Amino acid sequence: MAPSGSRSIKRGCQRVLYWIPVLFIALIVAWSYYAYVLQLCIVMMMTCLCLFVFSVVYLLVYHAVFIMFVWAYWQTIFTKPMNPLKEFHLSYSDKELLEREDRGESQQEILRRIAKDLPIYTRTNSGAIRFCDRCQLLKPDRCHHCSVCDKCILKMDHHCPWVNNCVGFSNYKFFMLFLAYSLLYCLFITATDLQYFIKFWTNGLPDTQAKFHILFLFFSASMFSVSLASLFTYHCWLVCKNRSTLEAVRAPVFRHGTDKNGFSLGFSKNFRQVFGDEVKYWPIPVFSSLGDGCSFPTCLVNLDPEQPSSPTGSNPANKGAAEGRQFPSKPLRESQSRLLTSTPSWTESDSATDKDKKGASNPGMTIENEA
Repeated sequence: MAPSGSRSIKRGCQRVLYWIPVLFIALIVAWSYYAYVLQLCIVMMMTCLCLFVFSVVYLLVYHAVFIMFVWAYWQTIFTKPMNPLKEFHLSYSDKELLEREDRGESQQEILRRIAKDLPIYTRTNSGAIRFCDRCQLLKPDRCHHCSVCDKCILKMDHHCPWVNNCVGFSNYKFFMLFLAYSLLYCLFITATDLQYFIKFWTNGLPDTQAKFHILFLFFSASMFSVSLASLFTYHCWLVCKNRSTLEAVRAPVFRHGTDKNGFSLGFSKNFRQVFGDEVKYWPIPVFSSLGDGCSFPTCLVNLDPEQPSSPTGSNPANKGAAEGRQFPSKPLRESQSRLLTSTPSWTESDSATDKDKKGASNPGMTIENEA
């Protein structure tokens, strides 16, 4: 009983400690709001009426950027990471069967049997089925176990201490917007504070406490701009290549071997996979990413002989209903097929040539990140 209680206390302390980086960012943002709005704009506007118009414009633009920045940050923190669907979890009978077998090829045979009806196309470096012992599930493509959250996260990118959350399929768009708006926020403060920063060194500012806020505000915004610019540029590159941070470190492994560009469909389709098809939702922190997080289109074609390569029959909807399971024989769902072509790829043609082109395409990620 005591060990269990001590573990609970330890977990509680860890949860509190994990919020310290978020609290630090919140305090920095709160101070920057006070320094910019009250000390720079309002105080300087009162001391020099000729700056009234500039201050009003600065305040309007500042608050627009500030609201989007805080909104994106909030969404990144409090959007729960998506976990694999129940189809990927082992049933009670499968768990018992797996436990009875010795660790080895016999266990892999069981996992391969279970995986054949699931859209799983990636493997471990040794070619084995990716299985999570802690969550007792077969990992979907691009899914990894986070040791901090102690859960398997769909399309996991990384665990970010600055948001105290895993960045993955459910909130990667929010994370990108958070980086974009925070960079814009810092750049705007740096640009509008520059003239007052210069006046500070030429004794052109009134001798009030506002001058020190202006000084530190410029330094802080400038330093954060540099770090945010490098991080934002890196993640823009990842979006263009359709890779996660984990995949950039270690490329996905398919049946044919490692392929770092296995999920890349071209810049436009890679971008839309994260931000969605509707342009009006791109700059807004609302979920608009394509897909379900469990299966992903790929540029590779028919490379896994253990998985079905193409849809059979001319009516996929009827076929899926007849089979009576959530994942039909085709690797992609209807909602995702538009990522591969501009027209529906599962209902267009009955010819053998078209089936060969469109039938197989849904491998996923393979980097292990076990707890």
